[in-house]
Amino acid sequence: MTATREKQFENYETMMNVFGELDNNIKRLSDAFGVSMLAVGTCLSIKGEEAAVEDAMNALEAIEQLSAEHPISSAQVDSVIERVRAGEVVNVNNLLGTVAITARGRIVRAKTFGQRTYVDAIKSNPIVFGVGPAGTGKTYLAVALAVQALKSGEVDRIILTRPAVEAGEKLGFLPGDLNEKVDPYLRPLFDALREFMGEDAYQRSIERGSIEIAPLAYMRGRTLGDSFIILDEAQNTTPEQMEMFLTRMGENSRVVVTGDLTQIDLPKTQLCGMKHAISALKDVKGIKIVHLTSKDVVRNEFVARIVEAYEKYESNRRDKADPNGENEDINAE
Repeated sequence: MTATREKQFENYETMMNVFGELDNNIKRLSDAFGVSMLAVGTCLSIKGEEAAVEDAMNALEAIEQLSAEHPISSAQVDSVIERVRAGEVVNVNNLLGTVAITARGRIVRAKTFGQRTYVDAIKSNPIVFGVGPAGTGKTYLAVALAVQALKSGEVDRIILTRPAVEAGEKLGFLPGDLNEKVDPYLRPLFDALREFMGEDAYQRSIERGSIEIAPLAYMRGRTLGDSFIILDEAQNTTPEQMEMFLTRMGENSRVVVTGDLTQIDLPKTQLCGMKHAISALKDVKGIKIVHLTSKDVVRNEFVARIVEAYEKYESNRRDKADPNGENEDINAE
């Protein structure tokens, strides 16, 4: 049954915030729910199938709440649409809460519901796996929460580690001391730390040892207590490395493991440690596995499009190459 509902905005400015640049938000809503939208003055008319109109109105009101607090991103609009289409109640307050504040006073919030789930998981679980494509904020949000925990005295140090396999080089062949050797591999983590701590505080923390940078191989034989430990690019660990890393965890420590399972640089015959751990540990109490998707990409709208295009291409390529699913890469999805 066809229905029509009207949304009256308080003023033109509020309406423009909801509509977004070049009315992109409204176009997204119209396409997602299959409804037509027509604005007259500060009134928006929504017409279509009754259920679709109701969903579009629910999404519209959630977007209005979000845009009243701060400029809304396309990722947030898509996240709202996804939740409404799934029949979920959209709790806007989950997105509005402050995650952290940078050294320059900028407030950092979760920008998608997936990111909010990830942040809440880190706050309430000793070990969290953040799995998802580039641009979903896996590393950035983990560092933000690590700095917050250090500043509040919840932990005594932050430990950053990452497998050094991306460039196909061994650390021993790189020039400089240990910090200089691992610097290229941990640069994204350094940049995030500087943003949240400020340059001076960051350097003092490095000198005092309250921030420690170490290659994954240097974790062996240690017990890491009172620490917030981040293992980045974990898709490039072996199962043996991952087990070794996770069993380093000491009292009053928290671990965040981040990685993108579509970017595995291991030999095709080598099982991915992150995939292995997710399968082995999925039912262990206190371990939370959060899957972020292209809907959670917040860097740039085109990054999400690129991720989706690659996922579609790889899926089609695998189907054509081996329709029966045989003889696949050991780490293939």
